[in-house]
Amino acid sequence: MKLRSYKINLDRLGITASTLCAIHCAALPFLITVLPMWGMDFLANESIEIAMIVISLIIGVWSLSSAYRKQHRRILPILVLIAGFASIATGHFSGIEWLEPILIPSGGFIIAVAHFINLQMLKSCPVNHQH
Repeated sequence: MKLRSYKINLDRLGITASTLCAIHCAALPFLITVLPMWGMDFLANESIEIAMIVISLIIGVWSLSSAYRKQHRRILPILVLIAGFASIATGHFSGIEWLEPILIPSGGFIIAVAHFINLQMLKSCPVNHQH
């Protein structure tokens, strides 16, 4: 039971981190002009954005790969996670500026969905499931 509880919390952390990343990326273009007035211009720093993406990546890979290996053995959450990070990477590196504010937040929400799917699969999986 302890492993299952731990994985659920890790997925919730992943959902939170990915959603915060998506909100940050979606809201930043609108807030960029007022952030300095609020003393929060550090949020517009690309290092913060990269850090959020890396944190989401670490949590996602750790959580979903562990759940795949030790419990449900279903690839769907991992495929959705890959799609989310592909969306973020395309937004960052495509060079098409109008795509960036669409693809990057969408990627963050897709990653949150991957964690949600994983969480649902873990809930439907027997606690000591072994293959």
